[in-house]
Amino acid sequence: MTFFDELETRSADSRASDLAAQLPAQIARAQQAPGYGAALAEVDASTITSADALAALPVLRKSDLSKAQSVAPPFGGFAVKPAHGFAHVFQSPGPIYEPGGTDHDWWRMGRFLHAVGIGAGDIVQNCFGYHLTPAGMIFENGARAVGAAVLPAGTGQTELQVTAARDVGVTAYAGTPDYLKVILDRADKMGVELNISKAAVGGGALFPSLRQEYADRGISCLQSYATADLGSIAYESAAMDGMIVDEQVIVEIVTPGTGTPVAPGEVGEVVVTTLNPDYPLIRFATGDLSAVLPGQSPCGRTNMRIKGWMGRADQATKIKGMFVRPEQVAALVEKHDEIVKARVIASRDGEMDAMTVQIEAQQGDEIAFSRSVIEVLKLKGRVEVVAPGALPKDGLVIEDQRSYD
Repeated sequence: MTFFDELETRSADSRASDLAAQLPAQIARAQQAPGYGAALAEVDASTITSADALAALPVLRKSDLSKAQSVAPPFGGFAVKPAHGFAHVFQSPGPIYEPGGTDHDWWRMGRFLHAVGIGAGDIVQNCFGYHLTPAGMIFENGARAVGAAVLPAGTGQTELQVTAARDVGVTAYAGTPDYLKVILDRADKMGVELNISKAAVGGGALFPSLRQEYADRGISCLQSYATADLGSIAYESAAMDGMIVDEQVIVEIVTPGTGTPVAPGEVGEVVVTTLNPDYPLIRFATGDLSAVLPGQSPCGRTNMRIKGWMGRADQATKIKGMFVRPEQVAALVEKHDEIVKARVIASRDGEMDAMTVQIEAQQGDEIAFSRSVIEVLKLKGRVEVVAPGALPKDGLVIEDQRSYD
């Protein structure tokens, strides 16, 4: 077995020593970013040399970033360079703006692609989006780091994707877990045989039944955990025993809504500090739930492992690779006077994510409601109009009915 670099197999002492040198410099760098202001002003950066020391610092939440960006666009004062100093500026739903670079493996996705087995000689059909959001460029940058070529496909136009995959000789797929099945099923209908044998997926849950279906087709499928703000956080290896934390981030698991670390093995919110010098996010709360796994991966990589995505600390839910947030549901209700209440339900239709939007309304135009769902939630879904009072009074506006077992 080969590794991406020697960092992956460091001893615990070596990793701690390296972190003790890198982390104070990153805290000092963040103190120069005006977005942190008073939050880090009194911190002695030289004393922050470990994850345990980080626990004394405040947590930065997505809502904090959004508010800061509304005052000081586009990055809220959290980047150490102006917008024109980056190669890319992205916009994610919210809107939230993120910087991007083209330096070697800026988002650190190459480490994951190497673990999948992707490298020189591969052609990756990159079905992550290239428009506004950064996922497409994150994976393209990673493919460049491992020497693979890229077919920048995005989503849609499935027949053309099948044709291109055949003609170009695509050997690997990158995208959401379920979109590969769309391509493969269309190829079957077209009578086209594809040569895809590796899949690097993210942006949604990889259900065991879907992974097995790909395995039955001769495709090894591994998943990553990344965000637009942070880049790669953790990834699977061929051992498929938890997710290995990336070498350039520090992951803490804290009690949701606080910055207090949980006991080892307990489920809590994932809080990440990145060592990216251009965008020093310190204790950034992802809103995702996970837990630390004991020991190290059987694959030989020695960094901490987490169990992977275990739900959301809030009600924000990823459907078809896009987050749907409670504030978006509220905006949908406000858009129509006749809507009393709404509830988004995430479910599965076979091996695909499905979304149903239940709307309490005495009357109204269901077609207009459907259009507003697409406009506000940025996703297509089935709309069900129900009588006022019909929805459960349990405080949920987003219900995830999918099973992750």
